[in-house]
Amino acid sequence: MSVEGVSASLTKHLIYSSSKNLPNATTRDWFQAAAHVVRDRLVERWMATMQRYYEHDSKRIYYLSLEFLVGRTLSNAMLNLGLDAQLKTALYELGQQYEKVAEIESDAALGNGGLGRLAACFLDSMATLDLPCYGYGIRYEYGMFRQSIENGEQVEHPDNWLRYGNPWEFPRPELLYPVKFYGRVVEYRHEDGSLHHHWVETDDVMAMAYDTPVPGFGGKTVNNMRLWSAKSSRDFDLRYFNQGNYIQAVADKNDSENLSKVLYPDDSTEVGRELRLKQQYFFVSASLQDMLFRYKKHADGWAMLPEKIAVQLNDTHPSIAVAELMRLLVDVHKLSWDEAWGLTTQIFSYTNHTLMPEALETWPVAFFERLLPRHLQIIFEINYRFMQQVMHQFPGDGELLRRLSLIDETNGRRVRMSHLAIVGSHTVNGVAALHTELMKRTIFADFERITPGKIVNMTNGVTPRRWLNQANPGLAALIGTRIGNGWITDLDQLKELRKLADEDDFQTQFRAVKHENKVRLAQLIRSQLCIEVNPASLFDIQIKRIHEYKRQLLNVLHVITLYNRIRAGADGMPRTVIIAGKAAPGYAMAKCIIRLINDVADIVNNDQRVGNQLKLVFIPNYDVSNAERIVPAADLSEQISTAGTEASGTGNMKLALNGALTIGTLDGANVEMREEVGSDNFFLFGLTTEGVEELSRQGYDPMRYYHASAELKQALDMISGGYFCSDEPARYQPIVDALLHQGDKYFLLADYEAYVACQDTVSALYQDQKEWTRRAILNVAGMGKFSSDRTIKEYAERIWHVEPVTD
Repeated sequence: MSVEGVSASLTKHLIYSSSKNLPNATTRDWFQAAAHVVRDRLVERWMATMQRYYEHDSKRIYYLSLEFLVGRTLSNAMLNLGLDAQLKTALYELGQQYEKVAEIESDAALGNGGLGRLAACFLDSMATLDLPCYGYGIRYEYGMFRQSIENGEQVEHPDNWLRYGNPWEFPRPELLYPVKFYGRVVEYRHEDGSLHHHWVETDDVMAMAYDTPVPGFGGKTVNNMRLWSAKSSRDFDLRYFNQGNYIQAVADKNDSENLSKVLYPDDSTEVGRELRLKQQYFFVSASLQDMLFRYKKHADGWAMLPEKIAVQLNDTHPSIAVAELMRLLVDVHKLSWDEAWGLTTQIFSYTNHTLMPEALETWPVAFFERLLPRHLQIIFEINYRFMQQVMHQFPGDGELLRRLSLIDETNGRRVRMSHLAIVGSHTVNGVAALHTELMKRTIFADFERITPGKIVNMTNGVTPRRWLNQANPGLAALIGTRIGNGWITDLDQLKELRKLADEDDFQTQFRAVKHENKVRLAQLIRSQLCIEVNPASLFDIQIKRIHEYKRQLLNVLHVITLYNRIRAGADGMPRTVIIAGKAAPGYAMAKCIIRLINDVADIVNNDQRVGNQLKLVFIPNYDVSNAERIVPAADLSEQISTAGTEASGTGNMKLALNGALTIGTLDGANVEMREEVGSDNFFLFGLTTEGVEELSRQGYDPMRYYHASAELKQALDMISGGYFCSDEPARYQPIVDALLHQGDKYFLLADYEAYVACQDTVSALYQDQKEWTRRAILNVAGMGKFSSDRTIKEYAERIWHVEPVTD
């Protein structure tokens, strides 16, 4: 771990891992060498951790997630190992700049947004808390896409993150599990009269494991993220090859391996939808087979299975696991139905991430019948038994049965995956207090009625290791000089900053750190986008997936309003509005919003009357690495979703943790954040959840708001009249129609005036830098609750019943 030891390892790996000597080594060679140096030190602790778990025969957490948005690994791993200073010094002494070496690493394209980033934060926390955990997912060869902006439009490019290899993963070719698709089910009677099933004539795909070490802070515990890659069970058909049909010779191989090619294939076609369901079953089946194999190495029977295995379903994507575990226990291991169901419902727990009924995953029964025929039988049997139970508890209530059924009979017979997850789990959790209460009151009210107490709250959190210690070293160092570094693993210690909020010297240093972060982001914007922004301006930042309910459109309407005021001669606080995020490839309205943002930016940024008073910037290809650059520079955090639509949010936590003040609605975790940081230190506006419901009941008329506000009318008329797109005046008519004539589903116009007025308050306060800084410090000080360590401790104690393993 010394500088000398690290330096020797670097030169050794340069020679023996990359076959290069110092004079002809490229920056990528140096990155590979640095990664192997860190990996060597991880592996020792990794193997010791796995051995410790086996010796203790520990109960393990298995976290099933279709996404793990882990970002870059080098900087995170060396910080968690305590190798940061040594590696940087060794590289410098060998003539290399650490920053350039680290920049070579690609973000692991294993996720898209908050769901995947939450899973990555949870893995970090579980390792830091010494909890035995495996993260299970898919080793996507290509991410969702790499986003570029061309003529203002989002253009999707393949995200080939594995082009140069991945030094952090360990292929496990000996770990192969068959995953079956299609075929038919044969029923037969055992000699004891019991009914059994064989799933035969299937198309099989092999799942091969790739393991990645996940270090906790301090490096004592290193857990495992196991990702599955699809391999063909039939590599090559020599008959076709000998006939000269070379493409057909490898067709089966290619079809099989498409399963793990791309994160979230476009589901606007039936082929894309089928591939997505196949992906979900593929990784779930391989993961469960792996868990049972590990369990059977140390156990004779099955009675102790719930004492050794806790499986968390991260959203509905892995919910087919309920049916798959039943298949494995009943069909393969020959347990009775009642035995298997008793074990299954003690093992699974399910996290819900959405309140929108249309976002709750369902699949046509016909899909299951063709693709997973045995699982459809199992789901029907689960549903039959569940319906019997409900009918006995609430006799005569046919409507209740219809609403609770695992099969939705009203929309062409579809399997409700959220219902399968709930029925098959012992605990269901929401991810913020408001979200959980709304789950109980709205989408899952019937389940709360028949099984009160099953739905609990686990407010989300983020890891302070990546989102402050790594992303914002200046602020982390400043905090460390005043209260020590214990906050890295105990974020509650940040409350000690409250007593420093009014101290002039600390405020000055705090502002200096923020300014340096803003200068760095301004340089990035200049180099990548050729846009000059003023670091002294208010950096107003909205970074998240582009979606109508997240209301980037409301932000744009405010930008147009500010633009109009400046054109009319008003002087305002200089403001730089920065937006970043991806739109799903098939989501036309979200892509239209991205183009509007860029068209508005083109006009605003080039209007000489505006000058430096207002800039609008869209940063393309938002990912973890870009977030680490943007988050520390934020003055204002935009969390403006319609009340009752955002489950939790975690970007709100990252931004506040780095000293941004939040402007937001009472939605998701905003409610709890406001309570923790103080209502005076949070810019609140807009309808509440109850207000949205009441306005809906009364009959919401967006046109009333349009005619009542001159500034709103002017902004919308400019959009509809082609002010920002004179080459194609009707380009944004779909946006205007959605707001004015199609119901304004997310109440932008109802919240517009309150939002603009709140933004005026923001501008006024920012002119008082002392008071702004005081409130920013209090935001940082109030973020202790929102550590993922606290969240994971609650999961471990209340849901998983898993203890740390420390020796």
